[in-house]
Amino acid sequence: MKTSHVSLLFSALIFLLIITASAMILNVQHPSNTKPKNSTLGQSVEQWGNPYQDNKDKTLSPYFFVKSDDQALDQLPLKSTNVIVNIAGVIADVTVCQEYVNEGKRPIEAIYVFPASTRAAVYSMKMTLGERIIYAKICEKEKAKKDYNEAKAKGKSASLLEQERPNVFQMNVANIMPGDQVKVEMKYTEILIPEKGIYQFIYPTVVGPRYSNKQESQIASTEHWVSNPFLHQGAAPTYSFNIQCSISAGMPVSDVQCPSHHTSISFENAEKARIELEPSENMAGNRDFILEYRLTGEKIETGLLLYPGEKENFFLAMIQPPRSVKLSDIPARDYVFIMDVSGSMNGDPINISKMLMRNLISNLRAKDRFNVILFAGGDQLFSEESVPVTDENLNKALSFIDKETGSGGTELLPALKRALGLKGTDGYSRSFIITTDGYVDVESDAFDLIRNHRNQANFFPFGIGTSVNRYLIEGMARAGGGTPFIVTNLSKATAEATRFRDYIKQPVISHINFSTPGFDTYDVEPGSLQDVFSDRPVIVFGKYRGTARGSIHLTGVTARGKFDQSVEVSKYIPLASNSALKYLWAREQIRNLDDFDSFGDENKEKVLELGLKYNLLTRYTSFLAIDNDIRNPSGKQITVNQPLPLPDGVTDMAVGGTVQFVAPIISTVDNDEVVYEESDDLELADHLSAKEECNKKAAQPVFAVDEQQPEFPGGEEKMKKFIADNIRYPQQAAESAIEGTVFISFVVNANGSISDIKILRGIGGGCDEEAIRVIKMMPKWIPGKQDGKPVPVLFNLPVKFSLEAEKK
Repeated sequence: MKTSHVSLLFSALIFLLIITASAMILNVQHPSNTKPKNSTLGQSVEQWGNPYQDNKDKTLSPYFFVKSDDQALDQLPLKSTNVIVNIAGVIADVTVCQEYVNEGKRPIEAIYVFPASTRAAVYSMKMTLGERIIYAKICEKEKAKKDYNEAKAKGKSASLLEQERPNVFQMNVANIMPGDQVKVEMKYTEILIPEKGIYQFIYPTVVGPRYSNKQESQIASTEHWVSNPFLHQGAAPTYSFNIQCSISAGMPVSDVQCPSHHTSISFENAEKARIELEPSENMAGNRDFILEYRLTGEKIETGLLLYPGEKENFFLAMIQPPRSVKLSDIPARDYVFIMDVSGSMNGDPINISKMLMRNLISNLRAKDRFNVILFAGGDQLFSEESVPVTDENLNKALSFIDKETGSGGTELLPALKRALGLKGTDGYSRSFIITTDGYVDVESDAFDLIRNHRNQANFFPFGIGTSVNRYLIEGMARAGGGTPFIVTNLSKATAEATRFRDYIKQPVISHINFSTPGFDTYDVEPGSLQDVFSDRPVIVFGKYRGTARGSIHLTGVTARGKFDQSVEVSKYIPLASNSALKYLWAREQIRNLDDFDSFGDENKEKVLELGLKYNLLTRYTSFLAIDNDIRNPSGKQITVNQPLPLPDGVTDMAVGGTVQFVAPIISTVDNDEVVYEESDDLELADHLSAKEECNKKAAQPVFAVDEQQPEFPGGEEKMKKFIADNIRYPQQAAESAIEGTVFISFVVNANGSISDIKILRGIGGGCDEEAIRVIKMMPKWIPGKQDGKPVPVLFNLPVKFSLEAEKK
């Protein structure tokens, strides 16, 4: 008689391994002797990965903050961030003030990692300590770090501002004495480039957790910022946030709105508006602040800004191109959709991404072709080659996407390489659509990969979520000849999908030529102008000699014919108030030399020279402020890494990722022989989502870990016999040669009964239903206990169905 082979992985063993491999996700603190080496004195942490792993093999990873019981130590020194934004014309000037207070009894050093705009030109910093104001100096980065450490050791208060990425900065404040209130203020400026008549100012508030597969012992110290503490999902920031904006556009302003936060908006007159954050939002520093407005009549401020400096004169020209063309004019395209389904996308981000993908895929034209790649720790391919746009293929693709919940690491590079390795469709232009939150540390590698294969496809990245890594999104677009898109919530998905379709119609203007007859210009950025695909102005920075006269001439080709537009320079007055132009020009130079290049040192000297000459923060320059007084003679202090909130909508999976384990499983053959095998990998995201769902339904919390595990009556051997006696291999599965592992979860209630039975991952063929049937047949268990009292406990039970024994 043929026999079936059903393998069982018992829950007690599962939970023992989950606890040791991922205690931080289940909110269990590690023993003190497993604290990661990057934690600091007085700060308790929970670390992603195996706590028993040798430190030298540890990956560079974010971790969860756990407050210690040391009442003498202030572990949350950052108390507030206050931002003042002044927008004049197309230039925003931003002042950021961070307030650090030591409410403990020991001297501390505070370290805080925070974001800024990718185009921010940081040109000033000062530190206020009581009545004293210490202005920071721009220094070569290594020297600034050395001088800071010396001042710190001597007991002097000091602050150091460093750039980790063009949009990620780190603030170090040393020797904050008990009772001290230290304010550190930095200033930056950026240009606002309108699109379709909408001006947008964005203030990023938090750096999302970065996935890294690099070993901590093998990377440079400049990358250690990735290993940063985070609060758990849903936890509010431990510091307050406030922002005030003023708009002085020089012409009537309309449609002022803040889609990200609740604000109050008032008008001084038709050209000036004031925007203030509502008091209820003072702990909302966990999502990007977004301000949008139009100029009345949808005018674009086409024209010229001039700045007469002491030694150099600067200009900024903005010229608006014509409108774009109809969708029907676009040639047939081959689209490859590359979708991030990693742990950081779990929750709101993956729902946003699914809606976006559904919109993009459903609106493909009959003459197009498409494919889909999903990536997390690995990647999944929808089809070996692109498929035609048919109802059947569209439905299959959407089902392929909809099953994802978001878990695992974020292996972006292998996914891009796989996409590039796919065979293209002859005669079709290829476009890669990438959806991700960008929480990785391989930006430069991604830029190089895309740049080196730009002739194969255009790249259009979509940043998904409330606090995306805009540096990665913008950099991939720049390297791949596309444009970046940001989708912050579900309501924006349709609008951004429409914007993408508008963008790809064809260049709004191509074959662009820029000249300045009679206007003596030099050091113009960009050196050459690329085709313009969207309704946004062409921006040109540069310097000029002598008197501002002559003209700026822009020509090109549009769908309607030749384009020719001039700006008469003499109509514009050079103004000292346009001093931001020197910073913006230098920042654009640095952006082209360094931001999106590989992280080598080829342009180091040029970038260093620009940073020092124009007083700008760069990868090679830092701001340093040192107080002259020795306030802590011993120099002894405790370093505290300020924990960051997870971005709004992001779950703990962003820090935890996927926990994989290999464990023995019990197998039954002919109901009597017991053998041992290895289990499939189990994604902890499935377990967590089941636990969250059970908690929503339960009158009391459902525990994943407790002091006394529930037990099947009679113990493990009795449970093995019960399942072996009752489970049957489904006929449909046997006839269709279906085998694999069914992951099932259930709750053992406080009274021992079983409820909330759920398939975490099924294989079909009746196997899922058979596993549920047997679990429902189980008698009451001996309940688990917490603090001596019976409590509900969530169990996972993988059941492996195999036809191997039948073949034998």
